[in-house]
Amino acid sequence: MDLRKLKTLIELVENSGIAELELTEGEEHVRISRNVAPSQQFYSAAPQQHMMMAAAAPQAAATAAPAEPAVPEGHVVKSPMVGSFYRAPSPGAKSFVDIGQTVNEGDTLCIIEAMKLLNEIETDKGGVVKAILVENGQPVEFGQPLFIIG
Repeated sequence: MDLRKLKTLIELVENSGIAELELTEGEEHVRISRNVAPSQQFYSAAPQQHMMMAAAAPQAAATAAPAEPAVPEGHVVKSPMVGSFYRAPSPGAKSFVDIGQTVNEGDTLCIIEAMKLLNEIETDKGGVVKAILVENGQPVEFGQPLFIIG
């Protein structure tokens, strides 16, 4: 199944409030379910592949916001897909970028693994990396902020 179609289906489930969507197209089978509990959401791209996505409750985020350190201002690079975030091309290798490093438009910032495919995420704006908002190996959601470039 096309990754764009999968993203659209995930957005449909998130925005519509439905708890589960199941679709069979030929030999491909997709089941996307959303846990109604405010602490976690579960997405399933296939019966063998499960990705757990943490989702903060709006009320919890509002009360926790003053306690969290301020995020630097600048251009936000967001995740174009759901997957696992990796700062380096392989375990033990040097990170693509570090805080304080200057990057040019088109430079690789990280890798997001989605459905066993490694996708290099490039910056769409040059500048200095002010913040890295995700920990290595952490699951990320579509549209989740990853980096601040200033």
